[in-house]
Amino acid sequence: MTAVLLESSVTSMWFDLLILAVGGILLYYGAEWLVQGAAGMALRLGVSPLLIGLTIVSYATSAPELAVSISAAIRGDGGLVLGNVVGSNIANIGLILGLTALIAPPLSDGSMRGKEIWILLAATMAAPLFLMDNQMQHWEGAVLVVGSFAFTWLTIRWSRRRPVPLDDVPTDEKRTKTVLTLLGVFGLIVLITGGELLVTGAVGLANKLGVEPRIIGLTIVAFGTSVPELAASIVAALKGHSDLAIGNVVGSNIFNLLLILGTAGLIDDFEVPFQSLLLDMAFMGVLTLGAAIVLSQVRRITRLEGGLLISSYASFLLLLAVQST
Repeated sequence: MTAVLLESSVTSMWFDLLILAVGGILLYYGAEWLVQGAAGMALRLGVSPLLIGLTIVSYATSAPELAVSISAAIRGDGGLVLGNVVGSNIANIGLILGLTALIAPPLSDGSMRGKEIWILLAATMAAPLFLMDNQMQHWEGAVLVVGSFAFTWLTIRWSRRRPVPLDDVPTDEKRTKTVLTLLGVFGLIVLITGGELLVTGAVGLANKLGVEPRIIGLTIVAFGTSVPELAASIVAALKGHSDLAIGNVVGSNIFNLLLILGTAGLIDDFEVPFQSLLLDMAFMGVLTLGAAIVLSQVRRITRLEGGLLISSYASFLLLLAVQST
């Protein structure tokens, strides 16, 4: 009997590993197709890939955070809503931007200075101000959602002043706008599916190895909703679309604070344990300010800076683990 149970457990672990591997493969190809479709469409339409990164790709890769937050808001779990938003923003800057810089240092053209960067800083400050009374009300959610729509409209207006480099205009006319759109949509579906499989396999494997559920929540689950942004940003940087990668991180953080937190507030008034998340929001604020200073300049984000960002994210996870013991 014991031998049968042991064999069943080993078989189940191999199944989790298989799901984990399949999820990783789907993530890679999904990100590849999403970036190809998004960047190609941007160039076909004569707009900057930065615009696509700030809007379409950011909306798309923020889908997991939106789904988790809506579900948590319906259940009245304000702590999960805010934790998801804050944790994802920290991961986007510390882990995703940091890892992107390590693999293929992205170039910031400084065009977001005085525009998107200020909106990111304003959104980062607005969230804790609205939550200081330990609740998110309908009207506050409405203000945040309207702010996300205003950001999208302003970004499209500002994009007209961002010329597309002639060297980037594609000469291959075989891929039409329809093909590029379908490629991007299909890539997004594959990307999100891969992220779900990756998290499912990782959680199953961690449970069988005896890892505490608390640690799983702080690492695998929190990381899981940021996987699409991670994959899309890394592939974009490797393909030479560093502006798309940077735009994805900045746009996703803005949408997390405005659209996702705001939508949760529109669904239902919910209470938020503001004091317990104060340190997390402070950490998010410091990272956001640092990223804003760097991205406001015309410069390349170095591998050293990428390493520092990843170290800061690891320190944040360690701090959470120590606090929760």
